[in-house]
Amino acid sequence: MGPGGNYEVMEEEVIPITQQEAVVAPSPSKEMDSNPSMLDKKIIKDGRMGLKVQELNPAKAYVDSLVNHFDAYYGKENFHKTRFEISYSLVVRIPFKNFDPFVSRLESRIGEVQYKNIDAHDVTAEFIDLETRLANKQSYLVRYKELLKKAQTVKDILTIEHEIRKIEEEIESKKGQLKYLGDQVRFSTLQLDLNQEKDYVYVPRKADRFIERLKESLSGGWHGFVSFMLLLLRIWPFLILFTFMLVGWKRWRKKRKALKSMGKLD
Repeated sequence: MGPGGNYEVMEEEVIPITQQEAVVAPSPSKEMDSNPSMLDKKIIKDGRMGLKVQELNPAKAYVDSLVNHFDAYYGKENFHKTRFEISYSLVVRIPFKNFDPFVSRLESRIGEVQYKNIDAHDVTAEFIDLETRLANKQSYLVRYKELLKKAQTVKDILTIEHEIRKIEEEIESKKGQLKYLGDQVRFSTLQLDLNQEKDYVYVPRKADRFIERLKESLSGGWHGFVSFMLLLLRIWPFLILFTFMLVGWKRWRKKRKALKSMGKLD
């Protein structure tokens, strides 16, 4: 970061990213199963990073240049402004091979790192499982279509067509899961927060005029009185019951005292 918050323009040349091959439906061969080193590892890498910067706008402009330079894109971009700070909350999708260089540039060229968390998940087994299930479903679909050609009765035709629809839906679901997982592998996700603290300026609270405060007090008192009356209307059966119980208890006490004074009660 240069003086006055001016960030240097990117000068290094980045090797273009080779897109990963499309997912192949057939399950891995036994030779690949016996030799894990031959498997194409599928890694999902995600991270969270917070940076405290001196000047927010030049810092954001530098991040924009990194996004363009590393063939990344913004998944989300939010700006926040309070009395104490201004900030950007960014979600950056970065090609997997460029994730580490992207983060390294941020650490070395922009502000102070407040927090940094990087997670990597190996989803190779999940990929293989989905590919295997997809291949099996496609194989079942071929068999059911062959059975449909040989079906003799309407009942058999309807039953087979029902099964075909179910298998086709499952195939589309598996393809969708593979596509989503492939996207997560090809593009890593970085949640990036840029924060610039603002000089605190005390702003005295403007006091309301007396007449306004008087109106507010009268209004609050009236609403309180109405709420109390509504409460009494809601519990009136209990009030009547309590009154009868209180009167009965007092009569019983009075009668007990009278009997006690006459010596009829120990």
